[in-house]
Amino acid sequence: MIEVRNLSYRYPDGKEALRDISFKVADGECIGLIGPNGAGKSTLLLHLNGILPERLASDPAVFVGGQPITEANLPEIRRQVGLLFQDADDQLFCPTVLEDVAFGPSQFGLDGDRARQALAAVGLAGFEERVTPHLSRGEKRRVCLAGVLACDPKVLVLDEPTTDLDPRGKRELKDLLKRIPATKIIASHDLELVVELCGRSILIDRGTVVADGETIELLNNELLMLEHGLERPHILMHQHPHRRVPFLA
Repeated sequence: MIEVRNLSYRYPDGKEALRDISFKVADGECIGLIGPNGAGKSTLLLHLNGILPERLASDPAVFVGGQPITEANLPEIRRQVGLLFQDADDQLFCPTVLEDVAFGPSQFGLDGDRARQALAAVGLAGFEERVTPHLSRGEKRRVCLAGVLACDPKVLVLDEPTTDLDPRGKRELKDLLKRIPATKIIASHDLELVVELCGRSILIDRGTVVADGETIELLNNELLMLEHGLERPHILMHQHPHRRVPFLA
Protein backbone atom coordinates (compact mmCIF):
# COMPACT_ATOMS: atom_id res chain seq x y z
CA MET A 1 0.00 0.00 0.00
CA ILE A 2 2.88 2.36 0.84
CA GLU A 3 6.38 2.24 -0.59
CA VAL A 4 9.15 4.71 0.17
CA ARG A 5 12.24 4.49 -2.05
CA ASN A 6 15.48 6.16 -1.04
CA LEU A 7 13.74 9.26 0.31
CA SER A 8 15.99 12.14 1.36
CA TYR A 9 14.96 15.66 2.35
CA ARG A 10 16.58 18.90 3.45
CA TYR A 11 14.70 21.86 4.85
CA PRO A 12 15.24 25.26 3.20
CA ASP A 13 17.71 26.22 5.94
CA GLY A 14 19.91 23.31 4.84
CA LYS A 15 19.13 20.96 7.73
CA GLU A 16 19.10 17.33 6.59
CA ALA A 17 15.91 15.75 7.95
CA LEU A 18 15.75 12.46 6.02
CA ARG A 19 18.53 10.43 4.46
CA ASP A 20 17.93 7.52 2.09
CA ILE A 21 14.77 6.20 3.79
CA SER A 22 13.27 3.05 2.27
CA PHE A 23 10.48 0.74 3.46
CA LYS A 24 7.22 -0.89 2.39
CA VAL A 25 3.88 -1.19 4.19
CA ALA A 26 1.43 -3.91 3.15
CA ASP A 27 -2.29 -3.36 2.75
CA GLY A 28 -3.95 -3.62 6.16
CA GLU A 29 -0.67 -3.58 8.09
CA CYS A 30 -0.27 -1.45 11.24
CA ILE A 31 3.24 -0.02 11.55
CA GLY A 32 4.80 1.78 14.50
CA LEU A 33 7.24 4.58 13.68
CA ILE A 34 9.50 5.22 16.66
CA GLY A 35 12.57 7.29 17.42
CA PRO A 36 13.77 10.17 19.60
CA ASN A 37 12.69 13.78 19.21
CA GLY A 38 14.17 15.26 16.05
CA ALA A 39 14.65 11.87 14.40
CA GLY A 40 12.60 12.87 11.34
CA LYS A 41 9.34 11.05 12.09
CA SER A 42 7.00 13.98 11.48
CA THR A 43 8.92 15.03 8.37
CA LEU A 44 8.59 11.51 7.00
CA LEU A 45 4.84 11.42 7.65
CA LEU A 46 4.35 14.73 5.83
CA HIS A 47 5.80 13.09 2.70
CA LEU A 48 3.21 10.31 2.70
CA ASN A 49 0.42 12.45 1.27
CA GLY A 50 2.44 15.08 -0.55
CA ILE A 51 2.55 17.92 1.99
CA LEU A 52 6.34 17.74 1.70
CA PRO A 53 8.28 18.45 -0.36
CA GLU A 54 6.76 21.82 -1.24
CA ARG A 55 7.43 21.12 -4.94
CA LEU A 56 7.15 17.51 -6.01
CA ALA A 57 10.18 16.09 -7.77
CA SER A 58 10.07 14.55 -11.23
CA ASP A 59 11.44 11.30 -9.75
CA PRO A 60 9.00 10.54 -6.89
CA ALA A 61 10.20 8.55 -3.89
CA VAL A 62 6.79 7.79 -2.34
CA PHE A 63 4.15 5.48 -3.82
CA VAL A 64 0.61 4.85 -2.57
CA GLY A 65 -1.23 1.80 -3.89
CA GLY A 66 1.48 1.51 -6.54
CA GLN A 67 0.94 5.08 -7.75
CA PRO A 68 3.69 7.71 -7.36
CA ILE A 69 2.87 10.93 -5.55
CA THR A 70 2.90 13.50 -8.35
CA GLU A 71 1.20 16.83 -8.97
CA ALA A 72 -1.28 15.12 -11.29
CA ASN A 73 -2.57 12.56 -8.80
CA LEU A 74 -2.10 14.55 -5.57
CA PRO A 75 -5.87 15.03 -4.95
CA GLU A 76 -6.48 11.27 -5.19
CA ILE A 77 -3.47 10.51 -2.97
CA ARG A 78 -4.83 12.85 -0.29
CA ARG A 79 -8.20 11.17 -0.60
CA GLN A 80 -6.54 7.83 0.17
CA VAL A 81 -4.07 8.93 2.86
CA GLY A 82 -5.54 10.62 5.93
CA LEU A 83 -3.01 12.46 8.10
CA LEU A 84 -3.45 13.37 11.77
CA PHE A 85 -1.06 16.22 12.61
CA GLN A 86 1.00 16.26 15.79
CA ASP A 87 -0.47 19.62 16.84
CA ALA A 88 -4.27 19.71 16.73
CA ASP A 89 -4.29 23.49 16.30
CA ASP A 90 -2.57 23.04 12.93
CA GLN A 91 -5.52 20.98 11.71
CA LEU A 92 -8.58 22.81 13.04
CA PHE A 93 -9.77 25.89 11.13
CA CYS A 94 -13.59 25.97 11.09
CA PRO A 95 -15.69 27.75 13.77
CA THR A 96 -17.64 24.71 15.00
CA VAL A 97 -16.83 21.05 15.47
CA LEU A 98 -19.32 19.78 12.88
CA GLU A 99 -18.17 22.26 10.24
CA ASP A 100 -14.58 21.21 10.76
CA VAL A 101 -15.23 17.47 10.59
CA ALA A 102 -17.58 17.88 7.60
CA PHE A 103 -15.13 19.94 5.56
CA GLY A 104 -13.04 17.02 4.30
CA PRO A 105 -15.94 14.81 3.21
CA SER A 106 -17.53 17.78 1.43
CA GLN A 107 -14.37 18.26 -0.63
CA PHE A 108 -14.42 14.62 -1.69
CA GLY A 109 -18.15 14.48 -2.42
CA LEU A 110 -18.88 12.07 0.42
CA ASP A 111 -22.14 11.70 2.36
CA GLY A 112 -22.56 14.54 4.83
CA ASP A 113 -23.71 12.12 7.55
CA ARG A 114 -20.16 10.79 7.73
CA ALA A 115 -19.15 13.74 9.93
CA ARG A 116 -21.70 12.89 12.61
CA GLN A 117 -20.82 9.21 12.41
CA ALA A 118 -17.12 9.99 12.83
CA LEU A 119 -17.80 12.22 15.84
CA ALA A 120 -19.78 9.41 17.46
CA ALA A 121 -16.94 6.97 16.74
CA VAL A 122 -14.44 9.13 18.66
CA GLY A 123 -16.82 9.71 21.56
CA LEU A 124 -17.88 13.25 20.66
CA ALA A 125 -21.55 12.80 19.79
CA GLY A 126 -23.34 15.96 20.90
CA PHE A 127 -20.29 18.18 20.28
CA GLU A 128 -21.45 19.26 16.82
CA GLU A 129 -22.14 22.90 17.69
CA ARG A 130 -19.26 23.35 20.12
CA VAL A 131 -16.77 26.08 19.22
CA THR A 132 -13.40 24.51 18.38
CA PRO A 133 -11.14 27.08 20.14
CA HIS A 134 -13.00 26.41 23.40
CA LEU A 135 -12.31 22.66 23.40
CA SER A 136 -9.74 21.01 25.64
CA ARG A 137 -6.59 19.81 23.95
CA GLY A 138 -7.74 16.20 24.23
CA GLU A 139 -11.10 17.07 22.67
CA LYS A 140 -9.30 18.86 19.84
CA ARG A 141 -7.31 15.67 19.14
CA ARG A 142 -10.54 13.72 18.90
CA VAL A 143 -12.10 16.25 16.53
CA CYS A 144 -9.04 16.06 14.28
CA LEU A 145 -9.21 12.27 14.24
CA ALA A 146 -12.92 12.42 13.43
CA GLY A 147 -12.13 14.73 10.50
CA VAL A 148 -9.67 12.20 9.14
CA LEU A 149 -11.98 9.20 9.66
CA ALA A 150 -14.90 11.00 8.02
CA CYS A 151 -13.00 10.97 4.72
CA ASP A 152 -12.81 7.15 4.82
CA PRO A 153 -9.09 6.94 3.87
CA LYS A 154 -7.41 3.67 2.92
CA VAL A 155 -4.33 4.69 4.91
CA LEU A 156 -4.27 6.37 8.32
CA VAL A 157 -1.07 8.28 9.14
CA LEU A 158 -1.10 9.34 12.79
CA ASP A 159 1.48 11.61 14.41
CA GLU A 160 1.48 11.19 18.23
CA PRO A 161 -2.26 10.33 18.36
CA THR A 162 -2.40 9.93 22.17
CA THR A 163 -0.97 13.38 22.94
CA ASP A 164 -3.21 15.24 25.42
CA LEU A 165 -5.50 12.25 25.97
CA ASP A 166 -6.20 11.07 29.51
CA PRO A 167 -5.92 7.32 30.35
CA ARG A 168 -9.56 6.65 29.44
CA GLY A 169 -9.14 8.56 26.18
CA LYS A 170 -6.07 6.51 25.35
CA ARG A 171 -7.91 3.24 25.98
CA GLU A 172 -10.82 4.34 23.83
CA LEU A 173 -8.47 5.41 21.03
CA LYS A 174 -6.69 2.05 21.09
CA ASP A 175 -10.02 0.22 20.88
CA LEU A 176 -11.12 2.46 18.00
CA LEU A 177 -7.90 1.97 16.02
CA LYS A 178 -8.11 -1.79 16.49
CA ARG A 179 -11.53 -1.76 14.82
CA ILE A 180 -10.45 0.29 11.81
CA PRO A 181 -9.33 -1.99 8.94
CA ALA A 182 -7.31 0.70 7.14
CA THR A 183 -3.55 0.48 6.76
CA LYS A 184 -2.04 2.44 9.66
CA ILE A 185 1.30 4.15 10.26
CA ILE A 186 1.56 5.46 13.82
CA ALA A 187 4.42 7.67 14.96
CA SER A 188 4.44 7.74 18.74
CA HIS A 189 6.49 8.02 21.91
CA ASP A 190 3.67 6.04 23.58
CA LEU A 191 5.45 2.72 23.22
CA GLU A 192 2.70 0.88 25.12
CA LEU A 193 0.35 1.90 22.31
CA VAL A 194 2.85 0.71 19.71
CA VAL A 195 3.18 -2.68 21.42
CA GLU A 196 -0.58 -3.15 21.59
CA LEU A 197 -1.42 -2.05 18.04
CA CYS A 198 1.59 -2.52 15.79
CA GLY A 199 2.93 -5.91 14.80
CA ARG A 200 5.91 -4.27 13.14
CA SER A 201 7.90 -1.14 13.94
CA ILE A 202 10.47 1.02 12.18
CA LEU A 203 13.06 2.82 14.30
CA ILE A 204 14.54 5.96 12.79
CA ASP A 205 17.18 8.29 14.20
CA ARG A 206 18.98 11.24 12.65
CA GLY A 207 16.87 10.89 9.54
CA THR A 208 17.69 7.30 8.68
CA VAL A 209 16.28 3.82 9.33
CA VAL A 210 18.13 2.12 12.19
CA ALA A 211 16.02 -1.04 12.49
CA ASP A 212 12.86 -2.50 11.01
CA GLY A 213 11.20 -5.59 12.42
CA GLU A 214 8.75 -7.22 14.79
CA THR A 215 7.63 -4.70 17.40
CA ILE A 216 8.23 -6.94 20.41
CA GLU A 217 11.72 -7.84 19.19
CA LEU A 218 12.63 -4.21 18.61
CA LEU A 219 11.17 -2.65 21.74
CA ASN A 220 12.32 -5.49 23.98
CA ASN A 221 15.94 -4.75 23.03
CA GLU A 222 16.88 -2.49 25.93
CA LEU A 223 20.33 -1.64 24.56
CA LEU A 224 18.90 -0.61 21.20
CA MET A 225 16.25 1.51 22.87
CA LEU A 226 18.75 3.32 25.11
CA GLU A 227 21.16 3.95 22.24
CA HIS A 228 18.42 5.84 20.42
CA GLY A 229 16.91 7.88 23.23
CA LEU A 230 14.07 5.50 24.07
CA GLU A 231 13.21 3.12 26.89
CA ARG A 232 11.98 -0.43 26.89
CA PRO A 233 8.23 -0.12 27.62
CA HIS A 234 6.96 -1.46 30.93
CA ILE A 235 4.41 -3.67 29.20
CA LEU A 236 7.31 -5.85 27.98
CA MET A 237 9.30 -5.98 31.22
CA HIS A 238 7.82 -9.22 32.48
CA GLN A 239 6.23 -10.63 29.32
CA HIS A 240 9.22 -11.40 27.11
CA PRO A 241 12.86 -12.30 27.65
CA HIS A 242 15.54 -9.81 26.64
CA ARG A 243 16.27 -10.20 22.94
CA ARG A 244 18.43 -8.35 20.47
CA VAL A 245 17.75 -7.43 16.86
CA PRO A 246 20.32 -6.63 14.18
CA PHE A 247 20.95 -3.04 13.18
CA LEU A 248 20.29 -2.12 9.59
CA ALA A 249 23.08 -0.57 7.58
